[in-house]
Amino acid sequence: MSKSKLFIAATIFMSMFLSSCNAEEKSTPTVPPGKSDVEVYVTTANKSMLFTSIPLSFSTKPNMAVETTITMKPSETFQEIDGFGAAITGSTCYNLLKMTSVNRSKLLKETFDPVSGMGYSYIRISIGCSDFSLDEYTCCDKPGMENFAIHELDKRDLFPILKEILAINSTVKILASPWTCPRWMKVNNLVDLQPYNSWTSGQLNPIYYQDYATYFVRFVQEMKKEGFNIDAITIQNEPLNRGNSASLYMSWQEQASFVRNALGPKFADAGLTTKIVVFDHNYNYDNINDQLSYPVKIYADPETAKYVDGAAYHAYGGAKSELLNVHNAFPSKNLYFTEMSIGSWNYSFDGDLMWSMRELGIGTLNNFSKSVIVWNFMLDEKGAPNRPGGCTTCYGAVDVNTKDYATLDRKSHFYVIGHLSKAISPGAIRIGTTGFQTSGLYYTAVKNMDGTYGVVLQNDTDKSIKITLADDNHSFIYTMPSKSIASCKWKK
Repeated sequence: MSKSKLFIAATIFMSMFLSSCNAEEKSTPTVPPGKSDVEVYVTTANKSMLFTSIPLSFSTKPNMAVETTITMKPSETFQEIDGFGAAITGSTCYNLLKMTSVNRSKLLKETFDPVSGMGYSYIRISIGCSDFSLDEYTCCDKPGMENFAIHELDKRDLFPILKEILAINSTVKILASPWTCPRWMKVNNLVDLQPYNSWTSGQLNPIYYQDYATYFVRFVQEMKKEGFNIDAITIQNEPLNRGNSASLYMSWQEQASFVRNALGPKFADAGLTTKIVVFDHNYNYDNINDQLSYPVKIYADPETAKYVDGAAYHAYGGAKSELLNVHNAFPSKNLYFTEMSIGSWNYSFDGDLMWSMRELGIGTLNNFSKSVIVWNFMLDEKGAPNRPGGCTTCYGAVDVNTKDYATLDRKSHFYVIGHLSKAISPGAIRIGTTGFQTSGLYYTAVKNMDGTYGVVLQNDTDKSIKITLADDNHSFIYTMPSKSIASCKWKK
């Protein structure tokens, strides 16, 4: 289709959309600027609307279209929400610091400010390097825990960015994950126990369990000294993946033993409140038979389970229904969604916007996840900096052009997390709903701590859908454009 035809089509679409909105508003009072009853933000797959604010007022007439009404059910409660965000990797920090301070501040405020921005509220960092760092390193590359120290690259790049983020939103939570233990702690396998001096693969030597537990304690303590509270740690990023540029194989049996005999007691002795989260890998456990239901097997031992807050998942294999399976097996344990990347493989803004909101956003929340974190916040237009052996075809939630370090390409993940964050605040409780359901319409609802209701909706059909949202006191009407996502927030 030619550019002129695209422009004409877009103009017709917007005219039709605005006409439908104006038709609905005739039954409601005009909303003064900045004083709308309902905050609505909309992003369409065709980019005609990108986090566009649409102020709406409550309906003044009883809603007669009961068949299209979604009603809040606050008496039916599910999990508490921790938040939404992206990984702040070494590569992310490198690119952000290449921007001017003015441009960087503008982007970070757009992303993290809960009032004027999207309100991202949860970030993930690596303990030592990841596959998106400027080098391979841990916090203790020289043998002996007396040599523990936060790496200079993290002090130079990560610390300034974390400080800028927390200055914008002091309540942002931090999840930290290692990609590997120090190489001097590695062995080739747990039978031969031969030293394995490699960044990739290997296993943790059991004789270093106590040292490695101290490693985690020291990391949390040292970060605290710098003003960074680590809300949670996962024991190992992708413990069943031997092939990443920095990696460590760690079976459920190993994690259970490490937590029970070293990490749990060390955290308790140090008085740390940082949560211990297990697994941190794919829904399908990489199809390794004896690793299926990985966290459930860890929880089965009460002496281990007492130290574990919950489990984290990625979506590179398997289905989100595994979250519900694990929740049903151990309802008292929490669930976190901590990683999914986009990249040059089959990516399109429209396709991924729909897939990611359905599967990672609304989908994981409705299967008891407390968080959604994507991978990673910023890369450049070449997917860099990255490490050999890691992903060289990944996109960031935002890509920055190296020609000026000012031109930004906000990808689908940026908006998916933004919509979740804008409607759902940390501490919110997911609630039930009754009423309208139809194929291609997805939604989740919460009651926020400030008393507001938050709803995130997705219209994954080729037609607009007219919806009424209601609580015991109010209702309002909104017509969702085809292939769109929307965030709604209002006081009950």
